[in-house]
Amino acid sequence: MGQEESHSEEVDLAQIQDLCIVFMKECPSGALHLHEFKRIFGVASSCAEESLYIETIFHSFDTNKDNTLDFLEYTAALHLILRGNIEDRLKWSFKMYDRDGNGKLDRQEVKRIIRILYKIKLQTSDVSMTPSEICDRIFELVDNNNDGQISLSEFMQGARKDEWVMNLLKLDVNATGWVIQNCGKLP
Repeated sequence: MGQEESHSEEVDLAQIQDLCIVFMKECPSGALHLHEFKRIFGVASSCAEESLYIETIFHSFDTNKDNTLDFLEYTAALHLILRGNIEDRLKWSFKMYDRDGNGKLDRQEVKRIIRILYKIKLQTSDVSMTPSEICDRIFELVDNNNDGQISLSEFMQGARKDEWVMNLLKLDVNATGWVIQNCGKLP
């Protein structure tokens, strides 16, 4: 049993070393800046909606608010994106929606993210609702106490009880392809 644990730790250490090599190759300064983050995820500066979305994601991972991601923030972000369980990913998504950080989502916060998502990917899908209608439906399905705000617990429960809501609330940045391409394997 001890050997299995040791082997598991070695694999994790090797993966961390691989991530560090990739990080230092991409960010020789030791800090990942927003423009580099956009380049990694293939976001063109000409697309305002995608740019705003990736900026929101970047700032959600910048825990010390220094406008860069250091190696620890970078690995935490990759771990969440690639290996995070649904509960952790929903909590992160809630944080992304909760722009003012008050622990509650109002219609403006939800509508803001829905508008961005709509312009990036929903407009080309078979969704026949406007961003306002999508926001109304989310509140109808998730705001259990009808107070016009969605708490973290309502957010989590709402996402779990309706697949449509889950797909909208669980933000997806599709980073797996980039990591596979650059690391050769998942961290």
